[in-house]
Amino acid sequence: MTLRSMTGFARSDGEKEDCIWHWELRSVNGRSLDIRLRLPQGFEAIEKEVRALAARYLRRGNCQISLNVNRSSASGEIRVNEAVLKQVIAAMGKISAAMTTAPPSAEAVLALKGVLEYAEIEPDENALKARNSAILISFEEALKNLDQMRAVEGRNLGGVISSQLDEIENLTRMAEKSPARQADVIRARLKDQVARLTQISSEFDESRLHQEAALLAAKADIREELDRLFAHVAAARTLLQAGGPVGRKLDFLTQEFNREANTLCSKSNDADLTGTGLKMKAVIDQVREQVQNLE
Repeated sequence: MTLRSMTGFARSDGEKEDCIWHWELRSVNGRSLDIRLRLPQGFEAIEKEVRALAARYLRRGNCQISLNVNRSSASGEIRVNEAVLKQVIAAMGKISAAMTTAPPSAEAVLALKGVLEYAEIEPDENALKARNSAILISFEEALKNLDQMRAVEGRNLGGVISSQLDEIENLTRMAEKSPARQADVIRARLKDQVARLTQISSEFDESRLHQEAALLAAKADIREELDRLFAHVAAARTLLQAGGPVGRKLDFLTQEFNREANTLCSKSNDADLTGTGLKMKAVIDQVREQVQNLE
């Protein structure tokens, strides 16, 4: 399966007889699939099909879908509003009788508001079904274009995240090979610390100090954190290769990455090792930013 971004834009145009339409689709990041649909009046009948098609192509993201429809002038006709015309003629008759004026011309009467009105010619049921079918076919074309754009962006994001995972793995190996983790280095540092403590006061029990130092050394060991970091890198790569809607799983993994990096820094007893951990945290934050865009 292909990785997909949640960000994209697409549009499609169509025309059938007297009807011209434009679909416009925009999608951005979202925790789940949220479709916000705007249909013009008279097109409510296609809402169910539109939402079903959108759910077939989209898994996550906030998607705004709008349909704009225009009709040609040939799709309607001019009609005389008989009721309004009768009222106008009756009123003018009264005015003419009272003022002994000449009756108004037909042009003047027709120019009055409400006498003439424009009426849309409603298509028959078969024509309506054919029009709606053509509009839905056009909508699916727009969905395919949106899906393709999200797939291209997803592949780009996958490449970026893969490079960042390589960097995390390299930093983990640097931490693993850090001189501060070598047994002889730890032993020498603890020996120096114990020597300074025994010089300060003769009351210190040297054997007890060695036991405490050994306990502290065990607590400061980061082997488990390193192993988990390597395991998380492998798991993230597996998800990237599997593709599909893996954004949430990768987001969870970045939280696990961050937890291990924090523990590594807190256990560190060396400035260089701490610096490696901080660099790792910065890269993990970058990974999380990219993962937020994945479906």
